[in-house]
Formats: sequence, C-alpha cells, structure tokens
Amino acid sequence: MPTDVTLGRLTDALRAQGGLLADALAGDEAGAGSAATDPGLGTFAASGPRADGCRDDVAFVVEAIREGYLLHYATGRLLRDGDRDLILLAGDHLYALGLARLAALGDLHAVAELADVISLSAQAHAEGRTDLADAAWEAGAAAVGWGADGTLQAAKTAARAGVADAPDALRAAARSLTGDHP
Repeated sequence: MPTDVTLGRLTDALRAQGGLLADALAGDEAGAGSAATDPGLGTFAASGPRADGCRDDVAFVVEAIREGYLLHYATGRLLRDGDRDLILLAGDHLYALGLARLAALGDLHAVAELADVISLSAQAHAEGRTDLADAAWEAGAAAVGWGADGTLQAAKTAARAGVADAPDALRAAARSLTGDHP
C-alpha cells in the first residue's frame, strides 16, 4: 500500500476520533507532498513475510508510530504544528495508537521491535545522532516485516551503549534480515 494511501487511512482514523487532533489535521492535502519523499517504512515493513494476511494493518501501525516520532522530533505530515504542546501529545497518542493496534493483532514481536525503535530514536536524538535514529527506523521496519535475529539484537545493544558504528550495524542487520530487499 503506498504511503499516501496509508496516511489517508491514518487521517481518516484521527478524524473519526474527533476532538482536538481531528481539528488540528492540516487538511486534505496533508501528507501529500511529504509522502512522495518519505521512505515508506510502513510499506517496507508490510512487504515482509511476517505481514502476510495483515499488510494494510502493518503499514498503518508503522506509519502511525512514524508520524508520532516525526511529531516529536521533526515535522509531522498530517497535523498543523501551531500548538507545540498539542503536537507532542498527538505524537504520544499516535505511538499508543500504533502499538495498541499491533497488540490487538497479537503481534507482540512487532510491538517489542517498534518500542525499541521509539526508545532508540529518543536516545539518538538526546545524543544528537539523527543517523542512529534513521538506522533504528530502518532496522525496526525490517524486523517487523521479516523478524529479528541475533545480529539485529547485537546491533541494538551496541546502539544503546553508544558505539560509534551502531548505525552501520543496524543498517547491515536490516539488509541481512530482508535479503537486501529494497
């Protein structure tokens, strides 16, 4: 499922919830430009064998959590960012929405992997290492779609320890998991 379609589904879900987040949606054009340049991590994760039978759901939850991350550390794709406090709360809400939907699917492995992405990304930003955050997202999406192995676990341990080449190790682990899937 293309990223713009998944973002449309996420927008519809937020609109259906109503309230402040629905009011803060940027409009029908929300995400349209950024979806074209976004790495499509939801689509990437959904293309793996672990997502068989629930590809749309996997794409949705990864993009919901990705949007939460973007609202915390960059510029989100769906909401106006006039009220910084609301944007941070929206980020928390989207983290929870994605993780809750994964848990409802019974995919506790994916919940754990995306929780690791959230924590590694927070650590990376606290350390001023956006390269580490980007690598954590790539590796996390690969783990959701293909499963994790000892190499990925070792790379995450290295990242938590602040090892300088941890981003390279995370990316290599992702490529190994996916068989260099684009």
